[in-house]
Amino acid sequence: MAYTVAIIGRPNVGKSTLFNRLAGRRLALVDDLPGLTRDRKETQIRINRRDVVLTDTAGLEDAEPGSIAARMREQSEQAIAESDLILFVIDARAELTSVDRGIADLVRSSGKPFILVANKSESRASDAGYYGSYELGLGEPLPVSAEHNMGLGDLMAEVTNRLDEIATARGDEPEPEDDELTEEQARARPLKLAIAGRPNAGKSTLVNALLGEERMITGPEAGLTRDAIAADFQWRGRKVRLYDTAGLRRKARINVRSETLAVGDALRAIRFAEIVVLLLDAQSPLDKQDLTIADLVEREGRGLVFAVNKWDLVPEPQAYLAELRKSAERILPQLAGAPLVPVSAISGRGLDKVMDAAFKVNEAWNKRISTAALNRWFATALDKHQPPAVAGRRLKLRYITQSNARPPTFIVFSSRPEALPDSYLRYLVNDLKKSFGLGPSPVRLHVRKTNNPYADEGGRSGRR
Repeated sequence: MAYTVAIIGRPNVGKSTLFNRLAGRRLALVDDLPGLTRDRKETQIRINRRDVVLTDTAGLEDAEPGSIAARMREQSEQAIAESDLILFVIDARAELTSVDRGIADLVRSSGKPFILVANKSESRASDAGYYGSYELGLGEPLPVSAEHNMGLGDLMAEVTNRLDEIATARGDEPEPEDDELTEEQARARPLKLAIAGRPNAGKSTLVNALLGEERMITGPEAGLTRDAIAADFQWRGRKVRLYDTAGLRRKARINVRSETLAVGDALRAIRFAEIVVLLLDAQSPLDKQDLTIADLVEREGRGLVFAVNKWDLVPEPQAYLAELRKSAERILPQLAGAPLVPVSAISGRGLDKVMDAAFKVNEAWNKRISTAALNRWFATALDKHQPPAVAGRRLKLRYITQSNARPPTFIVFSSRPEALPDSYLRYLVNDLKKSFGLGPSPVRLHVRKTNNPYADEGGRSGRR
């Protein structure tokens, strides 16, 4: 069972820096700009053989109803309600504010175990703020400096003690380590699924619909999401780790520091994911930026599902869908076979089909084929269409083997790999996809020279 630890506090006290330190890697966006974090950001870590979901929250502050800040506050309050342990962070270099005191009241009223963390305690300038924090009535603060990596060992020890107390009260046993997992436990691990697309395509609305709750901040304003936000849920008994990414703009339009950080975070989420759902806007699908994102996903070797949002606004859906599929195959031939699913994130229409497509792509993405089956197919493919003669010499293709999955990767051994035309490589990849049900997944096909001790090794590769 995973325990949830929420990091809360007013804006710009260093919550995201502390989150990154505890996570052991840069996951949350960090900058001097207050309010950079807007949604809850989560990551799973291990503390004393226990799974812990660490949650970074937006800064709690007073805000007008309906504003972005108000929606950020709602998300943070929800994180507190769902947490097992609270890390309440204050800025030790600044005097207490009315917001700090309001958060202290919120922590007390929650009834949850908490640790008061006095961040930015790396110098004597923090003494006044450290001692002033006793006014909150929450006991002795723990001094740390997340930026300078000071005091985090003491903080982790205190978190461990509190989690042990919670586990003892519940009667929970420690979880097994990774190398102790059974095959069944390993297979039960969640599918890593990222939602990507242009700004304001409806990504966060789609994520909320899949989760069945208002987990992400949504609204008509473009660029609301900045972090790549992760959330765990189950779909028909299958575990999924879902990533909502920031909208990816063209480079020429990225002119704000927070947008630059957000785009980098979205790209990392795509690389970390296994399957990517590229959300298109039905009003303007396959925009130049959509094609750029799709090509990036293919180059990273991730499985891809096209989801066309706002389908309820399309007047003639069947004809439009057929036309869209033809356009996708013509413009993105390297992604032929990728599912294209119409959805309406607001109404929830098409969610089943999107998830079914994602699991189908994942199955092909993970597929392994025996060498015997591959070479039976290879012999048939060569009989149907012999490789061409180049410079009057016949090209000899010896055999094929699968070197990897995720995505499926194959090696063909040839007498002259550098002379094999691209058109023949495409023929082999397309027939391979068709014969083994690999159509929804990207496929890598490398051609290597047959071992010859008297010749330099050479090779080439192709993908589809």
